[in-house]
Amino acid sequence: MTRLLTASAAIGAVLLSGTPAMADNVIGGGTQSPPPKVSGDAGPDGTLSAGVVVFDRSKNGSGPKAGPVTSATTWTPPACYYAPKYTPEQLQKYLEPIWEAGSTGHEWDLSQRKRYVEGEPYKDFNKEKAGEGYWWDSYVTPGRIGDPGALDCDEPIFWVDNNDDPPADIPQAITPEMLAQLAYAEIRVPSTEVELAPDGATKVNLPTWMWLDGADFKPVSVTASVPLLGIQATTTAVPVSVRIEPGTSDSETYPASGVCEIDNGRIGEPYAKGKANRTPPCGVKYLRSSGDDAYKLQATVTWEIHWTGTGVAGERRLPDGTFGGEQAVVVQEIQSVNR
Repeated sequence: MTRLLTASAAIGAVLLSGTPAMADNVIGGGTQSPPPKVSGDAGPDGTLSAGVVVFDRSKNGSGPKAGPVTSATTWTPPACYYAPKYTPEQLQKYLEPIWEAGSTGHEWDLSQRKRYVEGEPYKDFNKEKAGEGYWWDSYVTPGRIGDPGALDCDEPIFWVDNNDDPPADIPQAITPEMLAQLAYAEIRVPSTEVELAPDGATKVNLPTWMWLDGADFKPVSVTASVPLLGIQATTTAVPVSVRIEPGTSDSETYPASGVCEIDNGRIGEPYAKGKANRTPPCGVKYLRSSGDDAYKLQATVTWEIHWTGTGVAGERRLPDGTFGGEQAVVVQEIQSVNR
């Protein structure tokens, strides 16, 4: 993987403008005050910075009921990762005040000095290699502080030369694939509230048509990049189906599996006059009245997720994601209806 790092002065300037994702670190070093909080809102151009990783969410889903997808498997996006954080001078400014305070203990401070100053394995913070590489450290993914997985990145700060890959034995090191996984966590998809006919209240034994508006139901994507390294990845979520759960066993779904597949960019088919005697391609028939209450119909959309990125030929898959919505359906006790 090609690493395109600029000179250390330019790198430091870019990093100082970023927002670190670690609660106990400040890019640039020299102070122990808490860093600015990471905002969950994108700027006017759709970008959101988190440490050295920049997210472009301008092609993401929107709206008051938009939300994140949940992996359909046990896989989850990483809670932490490693990426460039310090120039040699910045690391010195960060570590020396900690050692001088003595709050971490003499033995730990001594081991740190040996590692970064006395040549075991680094000497004088690698100042002789300034501009030729960068110190990498851990970041916590925004929103994952307190997650047990955030503690997995416990490697000491390490050096990576320009144009070199990070150590192979550190799986959380930032790569295009890792960026794709971080972008997965930033995906937001539109509400899954389905259109119903009849709307408001339906009748016992009357097929209720269901569909999702094709204009809103379309692919969304997020791009994550590390400008310092010249790498990026775009993660795209494409809707493929919706699972209908009527909210009661006294019901039948169309199709019988309860899974409505996407067709020509739309799931289901809008009801129109003259379709009363047809079976809806996506819908439900309630066999019992909801009485004075309402059934909670759950519609869960499955999104197929893939990514492309720097140095990657073609699309690669990530686990499917799901996002569901619940809505109330009143079912009245009327056995026949003239339409």
